[in-house]
Amino acid sequence: MRGLMERASKVAALCLTLVAVNAFAAEPEAVPGEYIVKLKNNYAVSSVNIMSQQLGAYIKSTIPSQNIVVIKRPVFELTNSVVKTLSQNPMVDIVEPNFIYRINKVPNDPDFGKLWGMQNLGQKDSENKAGVAGVDIGAVQAWDIETGSKNTIVAVIDTGINYNHPDLKDNVWVNEVEKAGQAGVDDDNNGIVDDIYGANFVDAAKPTGNNLDDHGHGSHCSGTIGGHGDDGKGIVGVNWNVRIMGVKFLSKDGSGSLEGALKAVDYATSMGAKILSNSWGGGGYSETLKQAIQRSNDAGAIFIAAAGNESNNNDSNPTYPATYDVPNVLSVAAIDNRGQIASFSNYGKTSVHVAAPGVNIYSSITGSGYDSWSGTSMATPHVSGMAALLLSHEPNITGQEMKQRIIATSRPLAGIRGKVKAGFVNAYAMLTNTLPQPDPNDPSNWQTVSQSVASAHPYASKTNETYEVRVPGAKQIAVHFSTFDTERDYDKIQFYDATGKLVGTMSGKNDDSFGPVVEGEYVKMVFTSDDSVNRNGWEIDKAAWR
Repeated sequence: MRGLMERASKVAALCLTLVAVNAFAAEPEAVPGEYIVKLKNNYAVSSVNIMSQQLGAYIKSTIPSQNIVVIKRPVFELTNSVVKTLSQNPMVDIVEPNFIYRINKVPNDPDFGKLWGMQNLGQKDSENKAGVAGVDIGAVQAWDIETGSKNTIVAVIDTGINYNHPDLKDNVWVNEVEKAGQAGVDDDNNGIVDDIYGANFVDAAKPTGNNLDDHGHGSHCSGTIGGHGDDGKGIVGVNWNVRIMGVKFLSKDGSGSLEGALKAVDYATSMGAKILSNSWGGGGYSETLKQAIQRSNDAGAIFIAAAGNESNNNDSNPTYPATYDVPNVLSVAAIDNRGQIASFSNYGKTSVHVAAPGVNIYSSITGSGYDSWSGTSMATPHVSGMAALLLSHEPNITGQEMKQRIIATSRPLAGIRGKVKAGFVNAYAMLTNTLPQPDPNDPSNWQTVSQSVASAHPYASKTNETYEVRVPGAKQIAVHFSTFDTERDYDKIQFYDATGKLVGTMSGKNDDSFGPVVEGEYVKMVFTSDDSVNRNGWEIDKAAWR
């Protein structure tokens, strides 16, 4: 079994359109169905019955000194529709949702600013790459609602856990029966002696309770899920409080066996974990591993899995365990701090469900240290942490329901359009069960005009051809490729604006996708190929513009 999905090669990602800050904001929280209505100066708050008839709504209360009435409308009505309708009433000066305000919970952990995946203000990451504000999981907004619970158990199936780390020790799961029992005795009769903080299945024939991380990968994932929050030290996880069960089956060199994986998954399930975080992959299809995951599904758990780091399309070339067809499996791709899918990340319009932060992620490792690592391994614990936050807030929710909520509330994001089934995860939208809003910076939401521009099929060796597309009057344009199939990194299209500035590059397999957004009404495309592999080529069927 191939080992860890981390530290992917730093190959340049496709330069697609970037998103603006407000594209990621969840719908503002408001009291369902309630609106604040300020009357015009020549109207006064009068009889509740009369006001109800005049406004066509139930009057909940009034603020006569401000000429305001608080009304209630059916909760199924769209906010925009209610506001528009009431604004047309000659009595109404202002109408607004009855917004909800909360304390803004920002933890005092000193390295919080390094966690762009939690809060992206445009700060630079560990490679000095500036981010785009708002490209984060909405953790700060979510923490106003929920910060986690010690009743929630997350199994990190990995290289173990550094249960002595200052940011992890307070959130480590403890098997109380073994801790209070006799050393060297299997006090809880589960077949493993002294499994106080979890178990070790590296030698699957002789499992032990020694799950101390000797690599760092499991601890890095654990820090993102549940680094103890607001304690004035280090980092903070998605959950400030949680119980992390370290289930080790990957060795010091990051590899493990199917036998170990089977026992690890069953151990996590049998010991009560409802969230199984899996930042590992490899091997071929295994029916026995699928059945073990099915048992976790039957127990009401969610199985969150890294999509993989091979730049692979999992739809056509499945990667396991992320692609097992089990109802509780949730597959996760990685994005960078600018909203682009990571160059190493596997993808799949049907098989990879969501994307999460996975490039230059800062978290806990061995000893008492921290480091920035990259991989879908780092994206997965962001989602596992979100699932734990949801379970803490809604203790009766099932694994399948967690999966569906995370998918349904993921945010549209132009940089991953066509790469994952849903979108970019958002913890606040998940907790509030808010439907995703369209991304105004995604060309798929713009006007389009037909185009017919294509390469040869297949294209020739040592191609060097220039193509132009113009949409008169457009302020921004992006061409749409109905098909795009070139030799990755070697055969490519470079996009230039009217000033000759290089805007972006595309290469590889990118069917049904847009090129980078280009300012102005004109884009020049230079297509070049080497003399090795000649693939099918590409075809533009339309241009989006605004």
